[in-house]
Amino acid sequence: MIQINETKFKDVYKIEPKYFEDARGWFTDTWSVRDYRNKGINYNFVQDSKSFSEKKYTLRGLHFQLEPMEQAKLITCVKGAIRDAIVDLREDSPTYLQWMMLEITEESRIQLLIPRGFAHGFLTLEDKTEVHYKLDNEYAPQQQRTLLWKDTDVGIDWKIEEKKIILSEKDRNGLTIKELFR
Repeated sequence: MIQINETKFKDVYKIEPKYFEDARGWFTDTWSVRDYRNKGINYNFVQDSKSFSEKKYTLRGLHFQLEPMEQAKLITCVKGAIRDAIVDLREDSPTYLQWMMLEITEESRIQLLIPRGFAHGFLTLEDKTEVHYKLDNEYAPQQQRTLLWKDTDVGIDWKIEEKKIILSEKDRNGLTIKELFR
């Protein structure tokens, strides 16, 4: 069984899967349609993706896709540690443009379930970090957008000096909320 914890955002959940451990190691279900549906959570995940970051302080994001290709995500850090950040982009939401950060580590074994309508990104806290994603919609590069990770109108506190952060060109050139939604 799984433990599902609500967060400040509607339909965003911190999930703690049950682990079965013995002298050989451990076993867990990282996704079970039956278990989640029994808890009132219904997703049809169609794509699994994985990222590997060689160096700590690699920042990926904040990414999202436009309608009709929006994506819900189930995030698991399978090796290393991350600071995972989400921004509510649902204009009709009482938490519109608010952000939340959650530390997810290999040891904590927690997952973050993010519905459609959120920008998502993470900062690695260890070298050789691997993150697994389950997605309920295919990757659509023409619909993909990047919210600038340091947009002052959003104000995410990544808790690190900017000069230490490693970014891709795409993430370095992300757009602000004002530029994205004129």
